[in-house]
Amino acid sequence: MAKDPTYICSKCNAATTKWSGRCDTCGEWNTIEEVKPLSTGPKSKKAMGGIRGKEITLTDLATTEKEPPRTLSGVGELDRTLGGGLVKASALLVGGDPGIGKSTLLLQAAARFARNGLKVLYISGEESASQVQMRARRLGLTESPVKLASETNLRDILTTLEAEQPDFVIIDSIQTMWLDTVEAAPGSVSQVRAAAHELTSFAKSRGIAVVMVGHVTKEGAIAGPRVVEHMVDTVLYFEGERGHQFRILRAVKNRFGPADEIGVFEMTGKGLAEVKNPSALFLSERGDPAPGSVVFAGIEGSRPMLCEFQALVAPSPHSQPRRTVVGWDGSRLAMILAVLESRAGVPFTGLDVYLNVAGGLRVSEPAADLAVAAALISAREDAALPKESVIFGEISLSGGLRPAPQTENRLKEASKLGFTSAITPVRAKRGGDAGVGVREMQDLHTFVEQVFGAR
Repeated sequence: MAKDPTYICSKCNAATTKWSGRCDTCGEWNTIEEVKPLSTGPKSKKAMGGIRGKEITLTDLATTEKEPPRTLSGVGELDRTLGGGLVKASALLVGGDPGIGKSTLLLQAAARFARNGLKVLYISGEESASQVQMRARRLGLTESPVKLASETNLRDILTTLEAEQPDFVIIDSIQTMWLDTVEAAPGSVSQVRAAAHELTSFAKSRGIAVVMVGHVTKEGAIAGPRVVEHMVDTVLYFEGERGHQFRILRAVKNRFGPADEIGVFEMTGKGLAEVKNPSALFLSERGDPAPGSVVFAGIEGSRPMLCEFQALVAPSPHSQPRRTVVGWDGSRLAMILAVLESRAGVPFTGLDVYLNVAGGLRVSEPAADLAVAAALISAREDAALPKESVIFGEISLSGGLRPAPQTENRLKEASKLGFTSAITPVRAKRGGDAGVGVREMQDLHTFVEQVFGAR
């Protein structure tokens, strides 16, 4: 079925379905022209039709704009994770397990930013104002000029923000907010999507930095539609184990700084304290050399970090041996075990394997492969590696070893903490070794023979 033609006035962009000599909107003569409609889809109320909008301003790639101004909190670990400070008119999403310390961290951050001159509002949808005040008294933050409210109605919250004109707002949490134009319960997919969109748009249009707290699922991902993470500028995960005092604030997305940057905190009786030297802290409880213990020199974001891998290998009483991993990828452990058996002749059949990253840290980079392999063989052979040695390198399925990026930075961090030797893959480009004796290995079979003796 043929569609009705669309006519547009070249002077005022008014649309009509028939031609006439004079525009009824602006009164100009001979300005009505037939044009193709913007939307060629099915004719309905939702189709755009032929009504024109405003032309947008285009720039080229050579156009330079000043970097957005940043406000420092004074907490080095937090500022590092944010990419150098808080950016005006930005939207941030913070997720983490229940009770991990999200509200404590954000209340401390709010107090810091308020003392640095920002007008800060803390909106809690999960706790009453008295509960937040109790936490503030426990943390010693009652003198900080932070405005506090307990509310879940997003229309009332946006009206208050428009009247108060703050610089920094914390919404705790996005799953408790509800919008009266959406017919769904708070926490549903549609409510979370609509609330996040309204808050992000409000932050951009009013120049306010907004932090939204998000619940997480059993798998550890932020609950709700994935589109929420695409809406915001920065996504932060607050990680840690309940039994450890260490907490990791990790940036998985940041439009204003590097992703995968981390900040390390320690949970104390007076809140979260920043840890300026995480490597020393994660290795502080390491004792004498023991079988299955290996120090890995890794890179988290832009900072080198040393941590300890611990492995235990024992005969299995079950027909199906157990493979238990804490702080590392379980599927990658299965791959390392297969490569050790196929390429290096080190079998783990009939043996239970337990692998742990000490201190509650989570490691994801492939450069930890060689350290994991060393820990497994050390535990299996009951042979301890030298205490002053670090290991890093990626293992391929062929049994070859691939060099890790930023080798020099890893070696410098190891030297700073008193390590004198390192076992690494052969490097294509050699740089300074920072005073650390380096043993380079060509492949996994050579590594097993030279470090643990011929198999």
